[in-house]
Amino acid sequence: MSRHYLRARAGEDRTSLYDEITNKIIGELEVGRVPWVQPWGSTAAASLAMPKSAATGRQYSGINVLILWGAATEHAFTGQSWLTFRQALSLGGHVRKGERGTSVVYADRFVPADEKRRARETGDEAQAIPFLKRFTVFNIDQCEGLPSEIATTPPPPPGLIEPKIEYLIKATGIDFRIGGNRAFYMPAEDYVQVPPPQAYFEPINWHRTALHELAHASGHTSRLNRDLSGSYGSKKYAFEELIAEISSAFGCASLGIVPTVRHADYIGSWLEVLREDNRAIVRAASQASKVADYLLGFLPEEVGDMTTERAEQEAA
Repeated sequence: MSRHYLRARAGEDRTSLYDEITNKIIGELEVGRVPWVQPWGSTAAASLAMPKSAATGRQYSGINVLILWGAATEHAFTGQSWLTFRQALSLGGHVRKGERGTSVVYADRFVPADEKRRARETGDEAQAIPFLKRFTVFNIDQCEGLPSEIATTPPPPPGLIEPKIEYLIKATGIDFRIGGNRAFYMPAEDYVQVPPPQAYFEPINWHRTALHELAHASGHTSRLNRDLSGSYGSKKYAFEELIAEISSAFGCASLGIVPTVRHADYIGSWLEVLREDNRAIVRAASQASKVADYLLGFLPEEVGDMTTERAEQEAA
């Protein structure tokens, strides 16, 4: 049997698998709306640690503790180590472009020259004047290139990320960041961020989230060039979410990652918007096939053949 025939057969099998997943999603949507539940846990434990300077090791005190606890909770930072912009540079790293810092205050006292002179002339003790200085710090989650002993976001334990997905992420060349408690794609800066696998209630579900956000990134002008301009709640936004989530289902199924379909949980939240166009899911599934083929195309041929065969066996 020729390799060309085998590749063509694999392509047909993958298309059939895509149809099967799409039909399951449509069936679940027709049953009714299922609210999507965030699949990862809170990182609020980070806010309970005492904030400290990553450069000097000194702990913050007073009002700064409350300020930094609040910032860590709001932005779901994974640790309580902070740096100024210059400190990050001095350690060989830098603050990521677009990151916003947190303002803290430095309280101290100083003795003005006039007071020193008066004290010398009268023999009295010089009176110090308290002052507050405001400056900006950044959590080390907002930095890149820092030494490993300073970075606190723990790497995923071995085995939590499927090697095929890890390879695919690197092969795409997409800027993929792990951290925080939100999964998103930032079109303006062209990067993906996903919480770490160990933050998920079921770590296997990390893979579908990763593939979902990679699907959004595939729409960048340098890749498949889809329209990503839809604002939250718009039809355009809902349609792009359908594409990303169905593509994620296709990717999980093709790579033999289970559960392959709980994706209708997410799609259900957009059902009301999409009911206005009964062809939307068909068009989205077609776009999702292109996205899945684009992303899976970064895997070596032998991996693609192997995972298609594995998915067939599990389906049987």
